[in-house]
Amino acid sequence: MTILAGKRVVLGVCGSIAAFKAAQLCSTLVQAGAEVDVILTRAAREFVTPLTFQSLTRRAVYGDLYGDVAANPSLSSAHVDVGMHADVLVVCPATATTIARLAHGLADDMLACTALVSRAPLVIAPAMNVGMWEHLATQANVATLLARGATQVGPTFGRLAEGISGMGRLAPLEDVVGATRAALGRGGPLAGRRVVVTAGGTHEPIDPVRFVGNRSSGKMGHALAEAARDAGAMVVLVTGPVSLARPWGIEVVPVETARQMADATLGACEGADLLVMAAAVADYRPAVESDRKLKRSGDALAITLAPNPDILATVSARFGDRLVKVGFAAETGEVAAEATRKLHAKGAHLICANDVSEVGSGFGTDTNRVTMFGRDGSVEALPMLPKPEVATLIIARAGALVAARGGATA
Repeated sequence: MTILAGKRVVLGVCGSIAAFKAAQLCSTLVQAGAEVDVILTRAAREFVTPLTFQSLTRRAVYGDLYGDVAANPSLSSAHVDVGMHADVLVVCPATATTIARLAHGLADDMLACTALVSRAPLVIAPAMNVGMWEHLATQANVATLLARGATQVGPTFGRLAEGISGMGRLAPLEDVVGATRAALGRGGPLAGRRVVVTAGGTHEPIDPVRFVGNRSSGKMGHALAEAARDAGAMVVLVTGPVSLARPWGIEVVPVETARQMADATLGACEGADLLVMAAAVADYRPAVESDRKLKRSGDALAITLAPNPDILATVSARFGDRLVKVGFAAETGEVAAEATRKLHAKGAHLICANDVSEVGSGFGTDTNRVTMFGRDGSVEALPMLPKPEVATLIIARAGALVAARGGATA
C-alpha cells in the first residue's frame, strides 16, 4: 500500500471554474485508500454540488458553517473534529479569497475554521485569473503560507476561463497528488536523507536516427523515486528517455546514453545516503557513431559494439560503503544465481531481481514480481504487486539499511 492508504485527507474546494477537477482529485485519493472529508466553500457550491463528492467519498460533505449546523446540530463542532483528525489539508482549487483567509487566520467559513484548528500539513493548489495571481496582495499571502510550512502546487501557464493565456491555471492533478503524498511523508524514515534513483533505459546512437536500446519504460524507477520522496527523502532521479510525467517534488536529471547516466549518477551520489539503480542500462554501445544516417545498401550491415561502464560497480569502487547501494537484475533464466553474482560483483547491499519473461513482470508492465537478495544472505520473495507497492516495500527495506548505519553519510 502507498502512503495515502488509511490517511485522513481534508479536501477544501473553492469557487473556481477549476472546481470540477476537484472531483477527479477526490476520486483518485479515495482509490488510493484515503478517507476524504470534503469541504465546499459557499462559492464552490455555485460550480459543483455536495452530491458529487458524497457519491465519491460515501461520507458527509461540509460547507455552510451555520446553515449545516441549523439543519443538523451534531455538526456544531464539525470543523474541530475534521481539522483535528486530518493527516493533511489540501485546498484545490485555492482561490485568492481563500488564500487570503488562510494567510490572515480568518474564521468566517467552514474551511477557514478547519484550517485554523488543524495542525496537519497544508497543500494549496492555486487557480485564478492571471491578474489576481500576480497581484502583490496574493503573492504576499502565498509567501506567508509558505513561510509557515505550506506546500504550493502551481499554478501553471495556460489558457484561462476568460479566453486569455497566462499564469493561473490549476496544476496537473498528478502534481497535486504528488504534493499531498510528499506532505504526508514529512518526518518519514528517510527524512533528511539524500537518495539517488536511476530509471529507464538508455539510447546508444548508431546514427542520428537509430539507436541500440531496450524495452524499459522507467515505471519501476519512477515509482521508487516517488516512494523515497514519500518517505521524506530528498530525491534525485537520473532517467533515460521515458514517456512519463516528471514526478512532483523530485529533482530530475534527464540523460540519453549510458555514459551520460554514469556521469550524472556519480555526481549525484556525492553526499548521498542511498542509491537505487533501477535503470536498465545498455551493456553495449556502437563503437563508432555515424554522423550521417546509414543508407540501405542491400548488403548485411555489421555494427561493432563496445562495452558501456558498469555504473553500480563504478559507484562501489569510488564510494565504497559510504552509501547503501540497491541494484536490479532483470533476468530470463537463473534469476537467483545471477542476482547473487551481481550482489557480490557490484558491491551492492541489496539486489532486486525479477524474471522479465514472466507475464506481468516484464518491461512496460504496471506490475512486478521481485525477490530481494541481501548482502547478509537474506532472501525475500514478494508476490506480484503493482509497481508503486513494490517500490514502497523496496524503499522500506533500503531505508532500514540506511537507518542501521546511523547518522547521515558524508
